[in-house]
Amino acid sequence: MTQSQNFSIAEALRAQKALRDTFGLGEEHFDVRALVGMLSEEIEKMRAAGQSDEKIAALIQRATGKPLSATEIAQNYAPADQRRR
Repeated sequence: MTQSQNFSIAEALRAQKALRDTFGLGEEHFDVRALVGMLSEEIEKMRAAGQSDEKIAALIQRATGKPLSATEIAQNYAPADQRRR
């Protein structure tokens, strides 16, 4: 039995890319609902630190180069009990 390993997000993304490239699947894309759902833990922490959804949306926009509104964050945010691990 092997010891449990932890993987960083960067490592997981590299592994996913390698697998997708091997089978010619191309880059995976996420709609707003999926993206905000994946980022909900981080959004929760930023909200707890006093950041508004407008500031969070602006940060995501700068990081991705794509538009995202505070309303989209509010509508697609996944509370802790609805998140998958």
